[in-house]
Amino acid sequence: MRKIILICGCGLTLILGGCIATTGEKQGVGTVIGAVAGGVAGSQVGKGNGQLIATGVGVLLGALIGNEVGATLDKIDQQYLLDTTHESLEYSKTGTTTAWSNPDSGNSGSVTPLNTYEVAENQYCREYQTDVIVGGEKQSAYGTACRRADGTWEIIK
Repeated sequence: MRKIILICGCGLTLILGGCIATTGEKQGVGTVIGAVAGGVAGSQVGKGNGQLIATGVGVLLGALIGNEVGATLDKIDQQYLLDTTHESLEYSKTGTTTAWSNPDSGNSGSVTPLNTYEVAENQYCREYQTDVIVGGEKQSAYGTACRRADGTWEIIK
């Protein structure tokens, strides 16, 4: 079972790598982020072969949705999202939502830290939810980021 998951994961990485190389940068990034979020969400469903199928479906649907979101978020939107994510992870209490909005594109979103925990002495990680609204449609993703020694946050999943 684990071999099948590993083989599928490696194959997906190669496919998504090709998507990034052949599509626009923001579409590629959106595809990868969507695939990861979809895979994580799908892995929470079912057991055994059902869980494997749900994970695969989640990866594919997440990649498609992420590709669409990436195609519509411009660089300024992406910067709003990155800045808000850093601010929220660094300064917001768990459960507190920090919002962003680009008045030029009409796109908006928010970041909400959900859980904070220590993984090593003085190294903290935070689980969070990101919502992005593009063209009136809301897309959500969940992730985990860990604070590096230099004060930046690294998204680990």
